[in-house]
Amino acid sequence: MSIVHNDLCFGCGRANLFGLQIELDAVESGVSGRFFVKQDHQGPPGAAHGGIVAAALDEAMALAVHAEGTRARTASLELELIEPAPIGTFVRLEASIDAREGSRLRVSARALPDEGEAPLAKARATLVATREPGGAQPRR
Repeated sequence: MSIVHNDLCFGCGRANLFGLQIELDAVESGVSGRFFVKQDHQGPPGAAHGGIVAAALDEAMALAVHAEGTRARTASLELELIEPAPIGTFVRLEASIDAREGSRLRVSARALPDEGEAPLAKARATLVATREPGGAQPRR
């Protein structure tokens, strides 16, 4: 089953024509799926902007947490861009929860070419569980 949490979300929203429209499914180790690198996502000629790749990995990590039934927001994100993601191709995403420490979750993800195992990018993040829908901490 595909995971979608908001139709207008830049990462996974099906109704957001300018977004990534990432398709992710829950798997035993977290989430796995892909997105298509559109011409609108271009940074350097012929390749996705690094921020697009970062957004895709951040979304995959957040949805790995959401698939476990936890609402969370990204507190920190570390990104390693290894190879360019070519325009007009699918990029596979894999994300999983590595550790839980109270309300903090350590999560990691990889972006790979649709056919191939050498990563295009890797990311690690700390997400913080929230108590309200939409990721906001309650006001005090």
